[in-house]
Amino acid sequence: MASSSSPSHPVIFTTRTLEQRGVGEEDTLEIEYFESVMPPQRMSELPHEDWVSSVSCQIPQHFVTSSYDGHLRLFDYSQNLLLDASVHQSPITSVCVVPSSSSDTQSRILASSSHDLTACLTRISLSPESPTASTVTSLHQPTILYIYLSIWMVSSVSGTPQYPMTTKRKRRKTTSAKIKRKASIVVLKSHTARVSKAFFAASEPAKGKAGVCINTINVPERLMLDLAETPDANVLLAASTDRTVSIFDLRVLSLSSSAGIMMHPATPSSITTSESGKHQVVTGSYDGVARLWDLRSTKGAVINFRVWGGMKVLAVDWAGNVVGIGGEGGMQVWRIAGGS
Repeated sequence: MASSSSPSHPVIFTTRTLEQRGVGEEDTLEIEYFESVMPPQRMSELPHEDWVSSVSCQIPQHFVTSSYDGHLRLFDYSQNLLLDASVHQSPITSVCVVPSSSSDTQSRILASSSHDLTACLTRISLSPESPTASTVTSLHQPTILYIYLSIWMVSSVSGTPQYPMTTKRKRRKTTSAKIKRKASIVVLKSHTARVSKAFFAASEPAKGKAGVCINTINVPERLMLDLAETPDANVLLAASTDRTVSIFDLRVLSLSSSAGIMMHPATPSSITTSESGKHQVVTGSYDGVARLWDLRSTKGAVINFRVWGGMKVLAVDWAGNVVGIGGEGGMQVWRIAGGS
């Protein structure tokens, strides 16, 4: 007798199959499975003058992109370019939306990092009449490759030099604005090599002295490119140059090795998880393909969807049922059914 948690998905076993597995006809089988998903649909494409290094879908009904031309851009879901701000003098490597507890829904702060040796905080206004962007502050001296949430006193910064806005493809020459610089309140010195990604974990913070390393996951001979955490804070995912995404179960006391890996035919550059708390993960890689995975079965991707041919995927982000993908071909927007 076979039992399944969903009668709409029957599973049939023959007597021969049961005998081969050493299961008697009167035994009860517990069947674990995950439902198939509909193939993702490409919704739109947002052209850029240069490579898109980072994408954020965290502002409702909007997309934020950072590009190698030093610009931050804001689009709405109708593909309209609302803002085009020249923030850095060199390629931007990453951008994120700084979370805020404020009730102001018409203003956001974007954190961006660049090869120009700075990280910048930029305040954008989402006013339908006249959207604007202004500098909040410029941070850092050494080269910053990626930024998620640095340890800075964001609430106390000031200064609002305006950035020139343009919707034209030709880039304008601009003069650098004088920006107020601030010093960090904590410097994390435990790293021995380049830091490629950092973020605040969703779990409760450990008690102890601020800025002290409390745990290290030693994965030798793997250069990490991106890092992500599932919404329940139980699983950590790390993309590396050996063409794998390592899976670490944070509930295990010993983190000397990964709990599993997701093999890729090309280097995975970026990871994003489903905010709905499901077991789904989307990765982007250098072969121009994005892949949807289910963490309950990582032998292969659930679905592969080619974004570009011969061009790398450099960034992915997921909000609701919308996935933003950035790379050498610009940005594309895909819809995944059942994303939230």
